[in-house]
Amino acid sequence: MTGFQLKYVNRAYWRNPAAAFFTFAFPLFFLVIFTALLGDGKVFIFGRELHQSTYYVAQMAAFGVITACYVYVGVLLAIQRDIGLLKRARGTPMPTIVFFAARVIHALLIAVLLVTITTAFGHIAYDAEIPFGMPLIRFIVMLAVGAMSFCALGFAVTVIIPNAESSTPVVNATVLPLLFLSGVFIPLGDDAAGWVKLVGRIFPVRHFANGILSSFIGTPFHWHDVLVVAAWGVGGLLVAVRYFSWEPRI
Repeated sequence: MTGFQLKYVNRAYWRNPAAAFFTFAFPLFFLVIFTALLGDGKVFIFGRELHQSTYYVAQMAAFGVITACYVYVGVLLAIQRDIGLLKRARGTPMPTIVFFAARVIHALLIAVLLVTITTAFGHIAYDAEIPFGMPLIRFIVMLAVGAMSFCALGFAVTVIIPNAESSTPVVNATVLPLLFLSGVFIPLGDDAAGWVKLVGRIFPVRHFANGILSSFIGTPFHWHDVLVVAAWGVGGLLVAVRYFSWEPRI
């Protein structure tokens, strides 16, 4: 049954070509923009100096996963809830676990495809490094855990979205500040403000981005980054299971 639901989710996704296009295009757009503006510089990360173009290839891959698995899922579910699609799905014999599992698996597949495209583009256009061997295995682990966790958080964020019209502003408001404060858009050095570092340590965005980046550039991989991201995913799933609404809010 999960396979049939996954097929339906995938078909619905690609039948909305505009949304699919921008999900894949945004990371590439930002990659080109940031590397055009800052790509000739150097950044000192994890005790190693590297070109900012390499830095941004890894960070835009992380950004793409967050966009596909958190932003897209949260906005889409809020819209489907308001137009009654979730209520109708709830009224079918389909188990709840199948509904959530199909969404998570589809988000993971989209994340893999998106990261592959972003990495290939970065390697061809900017000669960015591609992880091999043990770094590749660590990269896959972080990618899988991150995709599933941010998808679960996408389920959870619908709890605070009052209606479809506010879905995009609410979801973006919860993630855009973290993207800046976690060094995804702007590299953060060791001289960053203490409160900025604290925010990065608390929330999952920086841990996910650091795990992806360390796999790209071959610096030491910290498994606690995986655990923090996974813990947020479990928390998001628990919130979704307890408070997720299938019916439109009046």
